[in-house]
Amino acid sequence: MAKAASLIRKSHFLGTKIRNLRKRNHLTLEDLSARCVKQDPSSAPSVSYLSMIERGQRTPSEAMLENFSNVFQKPIEWFLDSQPEAPEIAPDKGSSGGIVGMALEPNFLFEKDILQIAIPEMLSQAGISGRQFAHLLIRAHQEHHQNHFPDLERVADEVGGKNLYLSCEDLMSLLLAKGRKVEWFEQSGSLNEGIVTSYFKEPNVVFINRILQSHPARMKYDLAVHIGHAVLHNNEGLDCVLSTGESRKNSDNPDHDTPNAQDILGAWQDFESSFFAGALLCPRTPFRQLLESRGYDVRVHESLGISASVAMRRMTSVSPYPHWHYFDAYQAGKLKAVYRGNGIPLPWGNMRSVADPCQHWAVFRKFHDDSNAASAQLSILNVNGKPRLYCCESVKITDVANRPRVLCAGLDLNPAIRAQGIDADTLVGELQQACISYGGSSVVPYHMKTQLLRVAKILNIQWVERGLEGAVRVICTRGKSCPRKPGCYLNGHG
Repeated sequence: MAKAASLIRKSHFLGTKIRNLRKRNHLTLEDLSARCVKQDPSSAPSVSYLSMIERGQRTPSEAMLENFSNVFQKPIEWFLDSQPEAPEIAPDKGSSGGIVGMALEPNFLFEKDILQIAIPEMLSQAGISGRQFAHLLIRAHQEHHQNHFPDLERVADEVGGKNLYLSCEDLMSLLLAKGRKVEWFEQSGSLNEGIVTSYFKEPNVVFINRILQSHPARMKYDLAVHIGHAVLHNNEGLDCVLSTGESRKNSDNPDHDTPNAQDILGAWQDFESSFFAGALLCPRTPFRQLLESRGYDVRVHESLGISASVAMRRMTSVSPYPHWHYFDAYQAGKLKAVYRGNGIPLPWGNMRSVADPCQHWAVFRKFHDDSNAASAQLSILNVNGKPRLYCCESVKITDVANRPRVLCAGLDLNPAIRAQGIDADTLVGELQQACISYGGSSVVPYHMKTQLLRVAKILNIQWVERGLEGAVRVICTRGKSCPRKPGCYLNGHG
């Protein structure tokens, strides 16, 4: 009783501190309650009780306070001191990333009529097709909204009932229920040709390659995409062709087509249906709960019977931490899918190849890794003149066309470091200098590792902790901007 009374006397700012910590780390009340359950179910608060604690209407028990201490990696005394916590919330989206726009000035040069004339000419000279331009627009839109499209998720939840374990048979039934017929075709492919896995033919037939019968994870994705077109676009998805490898619309060779409204609309409908497919196979709430319980282990796709690419792309969307990126790469250096939630510069460019790519990016190093196990890497990259610390998890897979691919999901750790009251620019700058002094890579010094380990535990992403056990690598976007001394391309290692 005396301890409880003492706790009450010291808890004047406790609710405010917990609320600010929660918001600074992008957690909802439900997220924090779930994190506490993972630490210790017996002392975890319910969502309603947690809300009352934050409003100062309840005082947590000692065990519950210890639970908060473990979740946020703060000593218990910090919650009970007499210093109020400043109401600091995470920075506005985009303010801490590498996405840089340009001012549309002088205004009159950016009028709609002028742009409609100038853009086709610009694309023709740059060798970018209309469809590639459409994908650039969509990627910018996706990154501006931080991969969050709640309207598409709501439709997917209604169709799939938030079922995290839909089977191929379930998805086939849903497709048939939406008025589609299914027919099978046979086409094999090679490493150079790629494979068409499915396509839609009006008025209502979906053709599926029989090879997918041996690849149920890929079949789930194709079926989900066609369900998306049926639900979202009725019969407007007339040119929906899904493929893997270098087949048809997935080719990155520019065709110099003049962009038109139909190109833009078709590409947008394909994006909507693909996003819908991810939301159907990995509904936000149950998938997020599963990821939280597994520490965002990328192998979670195995237990769900879906592809690693679907799970990893969806991971970037459902996580409470918004600063993710995702790469899907083919050898050598072709990026087939890119998402940059915090504006990380591209190591190659998915519209063109470059002569001096940085060889130290994890997504490319993984191609030379004999192991198919997932691997974590910490990297430091200068963005807009300041060093940023990234951590990613890469996994090597083989697609339906038997082509090797590397999937890479990662996050920008600077906002997470800053959220814990640490000067991220100073810490990462010191770590960068340590790496450069050792030729470009270094183990994390103990005092920094202790700080970063707390950040990793708050994020609840286990591969960030694994990344701290290995070397940190200095990376760049191009060899000509290499910060290593001497630079890789001057050293004959290019």
